[in-house]
Amino acid sequence: MIIWYLCVMKLVFATANLHKVKEASQILGPGFELSIPADYGHPEDIPETGNTLEANSLQKAKYVYDAIGMDCFADDSGLEVDALDGAPGVYTARYAYGDIRFKDNLDKLLYVLDGQTDRRARFHTVVTLIIDGKPIQFQGYCEGSIGLKRIGTGGFGYDPIFIPAEIPVFQADGSWSLVPNTDGLAMAQLPDGAKNYISHRGRSLRIMAEYLATLVK
Repeated sequence: MIIWYLCVMKLVFATANLHKVKEASQILGPGFELSIPADYGHPEDIPETGNTLEANSLQKAKYVYDAIGMDCFADDSGLEVDALDGAPGVYTARYAYGDIRFKDNLDKLLYVLDGQTDRRARFHTVVTLIIDGKPIQFQGYCEGSIGLKRIGTGGFGYDPIFIPAEIPVFQADGSWSLVPNTDGLAMAQLPDGAKNYISHRGRSLRIMAEYLATLVK
């Protein structure tokens, strides 16, 4: 059931990653109040044993919905590199050693792509929303390429080596417009607002927010 109180929609985000919670809160805006499973006494890791982003996202959302009984959503994201036939894909977070060690993941990817001229890649997110026990999925993409070295200090994960194809420019009227990333800026060099505007997770969450808005009209 959607809990709609004082114009705020309450949702459980099936994650323990506080970076992702902050990002999602910024993207969804003040109309949403996010909590995490640990807030309800479920601090353990959420299982994700699927072979696709869609399967993992659904598994995580169902696990949290069954455990807590509240409307919730989960995401699973992957970095898909064309020259690697879409790898690391579903194994993005554990690309190097089977653990979430992003420094090692970045080192491995830069090593594997050494000398490779085709460095096209994209971030891909699948968000699964469960409302009243019914799941629905939303997809988001961010096209770009893999840089030759780490750049920037912001963001997290693969942001220092991912070069988005387009970057947003803030306009005088308060809106964003997209322009080609001719300077080769990495995702880690973008301010949070700009990154959220073009990010794969940002795009999928905005689509989810638009869908949720139709439920309360």
